Amino acid sequence: MNKQFICSLYLYREKAVADEKNRNQVVGDPISLALSFSDCQCDGIFIFDLSETDEQHEAHLDLIKEIASQTAVPVIGTGHIRRMEDVKKLLYAGCRQAALDFDDPVNRELAREVSLKFGADRLAAMTVSSSVLKEQAESMREYVSSIYYRGAKNLTEALNAASEPVYCMLPEISLDRIIGLMNTEKVCGIAGAVVNENRKELVNLKELCRENGISVRENTAAFAWSDFKLNSDGMVPVIVQDYKTNEVLMQAYMNEEAYRETIRTGKMTYYSRSRQKLWLKGETSGHFQYVKSLTADCDMDTILARVIQVGAACHTGSHSCFFNRIMEEEEDSRYNPARVLEDVYGVILDRKEHPKEGSYTNYLFDKGLDKILKKLGEEAAEIIIAAKNPNPNEIKYEICDFLYHCMVLMAEKGVTWEEILKELAKR
Repeated sequence: MNKQFICSLYLYREKAVADEKNRNQVVGDPISLALSFSDCQCDGIFIFDLSETDEQHEAHLDLIKEIASQTAVPVIGTGHIRRMEDVKKLLYAGCRQAALDFDDPVNRELAREVSLKFGADRLAAMTVSSSVLKEQAESMREYVSSIYYRGAKNLTEALNAASEPVYCMLPEISLDRIIGLMNTEKVCGIAGAVVNENRKELVNLKELCRENGISVRENTAAFAWSDFKLNSDGMVPVIVQDYKTNEVLMQAYMNEEAYRETIRTGKMTYYSRSRQKLWLKGETSGHFQYVKSLTADCDMDTILARVIQVGAACHTGSHSCFFNRIMEEEEDSRYNPARVLEDVYGVILDRKEHPKEGSYTNYLFDKGLDKILKKLGEEAAEIIIAAKNPNPNEIKYEICDFLYHCMVLMAEKGVTWEEILKELAKR
């Protein structure tokens, strides 16, 4: 198990504040704070929504969506959770997980229902009570995949009570204590103020963990630099692609140092031939490129980098460097709707043919046509309700839910997208 360091961010009235009790503003822009966490190579960001009204909550969801789209690390969201819909909003805003407060009986009751729909891997549990860790051990084991213990005073008691490894959310503690806890079997990671305060030292902290035999998450390369076929300048060209849209953003070059630095930091680093020096993309502009994957071609002489692009890739301010169209047969599109729908439908068909334990899709198939139709009707009603909400994000989420359940119905009845599209084309 790779142990992790998770930063924490508290949202209150659209600002980042110190914590739940201390509402003093830490920084005006929560997004910039989240980016600073990500830049320091934390393994995730735990966001607490401290909103007091539904209006504040909607504004915070928009901020969480921006943070999730711009940072290179997973986001865990919590706060303002009273029903399944609240969990859905967090996940659709881009959170890798939604954290349920197991000290709240309402959240505990939600756990099974939410886990069944979204899967245990999309849920975390948090508590300040060692007795809850013990009493709710079975539910936590079955319905969530991560557990956060938020307390420093009774930590030993909590670790003894926990049946599964936990993340310890702690205030500032000594370096020796950090290493000691990370070396504890029941601890799968550390979160909270202690990580925030030490974020600029996380690279060194991870190295110290490795020196003490503690496995932590790190970027590793499957190929050494010597495996590549270099050009006449001793470099390898790199094609850079937006991992979300597949849009080609730019082309640059790497030497060995740039390659090693990219692997080490998780941020695209090149060699500038014009300046004859290493070039960290975004160092001056802030438009960093966070690595999602690096793939070599068949000849091992070119690298395809799929990245999260912050801001513009091009020095002109364009998102992509490729904007001077030479010729084009038909209008280009960043998304091919037919392909997206076919891909999702393919996953649903695969679930029908190869059932997966805990899959919500298989749950619908198992329950049969009546259940599928019931859910389709519910999602149609939620579109109508969302249309009355001034926030346009709501209707997008609900239409996506509706289309998904439509595709489950199509798979159940043996109807394909090709048939649907042909019928639409006739109208």
